[in-house]
Amino acid sequence: MSVTRRHVLAAAAAATLLPPAARGASNVSIRIGRRLRAIPSDYMGLGFEASSVATQGLLSGDNLTYVQLVRTLGAQGVIRVGGNVSDFSAYDANGVSKNLPKDTVLTKENFRQLRSFLDATGWKLIWGLNLGTGKLDNMVEEARAVADTMGDRLIAFEIGNEPDLFSRAGHRQGNYDYVAWHTEFRRYKAAIRAVLPRAAFAGPDIAMASLDWMQSFAKDEAGDLALLTAHHYITGQTNPAATMEFMLAEEKKYQPALSKFQTISEAARIPWRMCETASFSGGGKAGVSDTFASALWALDYLFVLASYGCSGVNMETGVNHLGVVSKYTPISDASAGHHAAAPEYYGLLAFAQAAKGDQLSVNLDTGGVNLTAYAVRSGANIVLTVINKDMSRDASVAIPGLSGKQARVMRLTAPSLTATAGITLGGASVDSGGKWTGGKSDPVKLGKLDMPSGSAALVTLTV
Repeated sequence: MSVTRRHVLAAAAAATLLPPAARGASNVSIRIGRRLRAIPSDYMGLGFEASSVATQGLLSGDNLTYVQLVRTLGAQGVIRVGGNVSDFSAYDANGVSKNLPKDTVLTKENFRQLRSFLDATGWKLIWGLNLGTGKLDNMVEEARAVADTMGDRLIAFEIGNEPDLFSRAGHRQGNYDYVAWHTEFRRYKAAIRAVLPRAAFAGPDIAMASLDWMQSFAKDEAGDLALLTAHHYITGQTNPAATMEFMLAEEKKYQPALSKFQTISEAARIPWRMCETASFSGGGKAGVSDTFASALWALDYLFVLASYGCSGVNMETGVNHLGVVSKYTPISDASAGHHAAAPEYYGLLAFAQAAKGDQLSVNLDTGGVNLTAYAVRSGANIVLTVINKDMSRDASVAIPGLSGKQARVMRLTAPSLTATAGITLGGASVDSGGKWTGGKSDPVKLGKLDMPSGSAALVTLTV
């Protein structure tokens, strides 16, 4: 089957490395196209429920392993704090912090620790304010405390988490539509601007229930928005369709929404960010969201979003709105204070190595294999990322019409798609301190790239 992906990236080199693909591997062909756009340097992001900030010592500059795990993903990035918990939280400057799902209390000390975490990682912040159950005066007090503490680390405030689901969540009665929410948004924004004249805002932070909210918001707030924001999960964890096969399949149903976001963003000249996302909502699914397959999904998904002009992605991390550590978290919490790279983390890590520069379009003939390919150019180098998400079919990849001076390849592998340990990038795992040694990148001759099923490869070509 021939597949042409207009907005997908690709290019560059290849050869044989590791055990060669099985005899009879399907042939795949990749051709490079034109430059599309630059991938922003702060594209990488993590998302946290507000309760994580209220957890003593978690998001703190003193949590050295956690700091290093974030820094390993890049010198620049964005932390987004919000989630369902943010609409059940309150601010008490000198009170006692609480991190319960529907009773979170945030304090001045929590904010001080978060600022130290941002300083230690070099990342910036999007902060979600409580519109669900909160009070205007408390929201303004919280916004002022966040702005005063975070300073230039703060990108923008969001007002309300997934307001298009407020009726379903019980935050509002009746038909709570865009007009009703935007009226509240304007009132809360005006109150915050009265004490913080330079406060920046993002939104509408929708859960994809009403795609027209973003278009209306971009029009109504034109010239006064830092970001357009949205959320996305493949499906819910209780859906029988929440399988590994479903996670690894091309998500055709969602592509029209991504295309619409890109059109709205470009027309309004406001960047859009996927500020909350993961595999399966409700905390992910054991045996799927916490396996090596999730690393391949995340690597592919980050590139897909970039292909639709997304300016950044915040992968949900840690404790969820139910008060438990999600199966989809890229940073695990096996026990109190013990943090490590979970399987999904390796997909983010591979993306961080490959996505520095300008995206290139590509024509991809997969031969029926569930394989994707993306390319990014920086100066004289093109990095080709090939992801064989097929659960059984190996591939032999050809890149016709491409020549270069030198090519090197780095592999993302694991014992199996269901593996939860033994995952390596370039032959190296992330160590107990959150560091990655850089892995192994081997020289190869230009020609065929053998891609075993359930693996990915980063090929760097100097042209």
